[in-house]
Parts: sequence; C-alpha cells; structure tokens
Amino acid sequence: MRHREATALETIWVEVPEDAMEAYEAALCSACTTVGFFLDEDRRVWRIEGVKETGVDEAELAAALMIAEAISGVSAPLQRASTEAEGWLARTASNFPEQLIGERFAIRGTHLAGPLTPGRLTIVLDAGVAFGSGEHGSTRGCLRGFEMMAYRKPEKILDLGTGSGILAIGAALLLNRPVIASDIDPWSVRTTRENAALNGVSNLIRPVLADGWHAPVLSTQGPYDLVFANILARPLCKMARDLALNLAPGGTVILAGLLNTQVRMVLAAHARQGLVLERVLREGAWSAMVLRKPF
Repeated sequence: MRHREATALETIWVEVPEDAMEAYEAALCSACTTVGFFLDEDRRVWRIEGVKETGVDEAELAAALMIAEAISGVSAPLQRASTEAEGWLARTASNFPEQLIGERFAIRGTHLAGPLTPGRLTIVLDAGVAFGSGEHGSTRGCLRGFEMMAYRKPEKILDLGTGSGILAIGAALLLNRPVIASDIDPWSVRTTRENAALNGVSNLIRPVLADGWHAPVLSTQGPYDLVFANILARPLCKMARDLALNLAPGGTVILAGLLNTQVRMVLAAHARQGLVLERVLREGAWSAMVLRKPF
C-alpha cells in the first residue's frame, strides 16, 4: 500500500443536469485525481464531486470550468469544503468494504485483513483510489458482462479509459492474457501500473498514455478481440466508427459509463457501424452493454 503524508485537501463539486455531465466531469478532472457522480433522484440533478489538494491547479480548474459552461450552456457554481487528508482516507477505507461482483470477482481494499473469499478472483486496490474501487455501477456492469463472455478466450484485449486499471486487472487474472490499458490521464496510467503490480499481473498489463483511437500505440496493435470502454455516453457515440474498425470480426466490446436513459442513443450509434447487441446489464442508474462484431 502506498504511504501518504497528510496533505491539505478539499472536496469540490457542481450540480448539473444530465446533459452537462460530460463537460463538467472533464473540468473537474483537470484538477482532481478522483471524480465521482451522484444522482439526486428527487431533483433529477447530478452532483459531480472530486477531491484535490487545496490551492493546487486553480488556474487550470477555472479555465476548464469556463469551457464546460461554454460547451454545455449550463452555469454551475463550484462549491468547496475542506477535507482533512487523514480523515478522508479513513472514511474512504471504512466505506470501502469488499465488493462481490457477479459470480467470479471480489474487489478488496488493501486495508482489509483476513482470508480471501473462496471461489473468487480477488482484485486488490488501495482504498485511496475511492472512485475506482468497483462500487460504481458502470464498473460492476463491465465485470459482470465480461465474466459472461470470457469463455471465448479473447487474445488481444484493450481497456480504453482504464482509470484505476480494475477491468484490465480482472481480464488478466481471469484469462491470463496480455492487456493494453490506456488512458488520457497520466495519473490513471501511473495508478494502473501500481495496481497491476499489487495484483501480480505487471507482466500482463501494459499501461499506456493515449488519446483514444488516433494514438498509434492503440491503432497499430489491433484489431482487438475484446475492448472495454467504460467512459461516458457521448464520447462512446463519437468513437463508434473507430471502435468498429479496430474490433476483430467476432470480437466483443463492453461499453459502460452510460445512464439507463442513454442506452438507446449509444446502441444506435454502434448499430450503424454493424455491431450487434448481446445484452444490457443494469446497476442502479447505470448500464453496461455487450456488443459483438459479426464475422
């Protein structure tokens, strides 16, 4: 487990309608290493929340918020609250119990002691990666979808937008196959490398910094037999053509990061590229889709 020194942290958040989520998530990611989404069902607004070091990256954050407002047409005042570093880590640990997902996986924080759950492949994560812990519905849906099709034994695997590396690690553990784990965020690439080592699969996971399909490090390694893309609905729609071109005949893609209300939109974008829906898995307000490219 990584050792952290006490640092002055703050929690920042905005409340926005669904259509503005993508723009404001990107804005908070400019300054925060962890960003989460929380739906207020009564008001039908989303709270996008992140944790950052107090006073750090303020200029970048201000500029990113201005861009988010211009893109979305939604003005969302930024709210802040101080967060004690040790207190935040303690709360994160206490709220991060072992997660049992599907029939095969368990997600376990490094702070937990005791024997592993029998009959499960255990993915160990530092509790400090809060929003990459397997608690989010989109991550859970991806792992459930993956275990249903893992019998196909895909050879070339890509985790696009890997975050904490949880999906890449799950694939490496279950299939003993190499996985490319890409992200646009250097912090995510570093975290994935650390988590791969923590789970003993550094030899199978290749973390790479890449801005989507146009990065040669991704496009030259395909076509892929399995792609995880746990991002957001609108970016998924925009990259549907590139995804289809880089997916091998008979290959599978698991799409997530989309709300239940966005399933039809995302499915339509990928159906136009010839991909066929196999199943939709729902976890609360979130959905994951498993699609296949015909031979």
